[in-house]
Amino acid sequence: MVKDIEVASHEYSAKDYQDPPPADLFDAEELIKWSFYRSIIAEFIATLLFLYISVLTVIGYKSQTDPNHSTDQCVGVGILGIAWAFGGMTFALVYCTAGISEGHINPAITFGLFLARKVTLPRAVMYMLAQCSVVKEVMV
Repeated sequence: MVKDIEVASHEYSAKDYQDPPPADLFDAEELIKWSFYRSIIAEFIATLLFLYISVLTVIGYKSQTDPNHSTDQCVGVGILGIAWAFGGMTFALVYCTAGISEGHINPAITFGLFLARKVTLPRAVMYMLAQCSVVKEVMV
């Protein structure tokens, strides 16, 4: 456990980071702000790009391992290429959207942050709708 140290009528915490207060369950003011809708759009586009690039990489690998594949064509990316595509896309998209929408990209992450009270209910629901609508759209 972290102990607080009291020195000459000043109290110092041994923690170098203070957690922000929990988010409200429902914030009605959030629904009229442009930043709320901008973050939903960012989550939708980030999830769309992540799935699009990742699925295309896997499709390229599947066509490489096809037994009817002729040797005249160029080879695919391989298993290591798939790993690099997933990791690279995750890095790039979280980096690009972290300032806009905290870069969740995954509904499970959004739900976990909602349970930890880091995001409000409307934001969590709208993020998950945007993310899951991309999954439905890509997988159909």
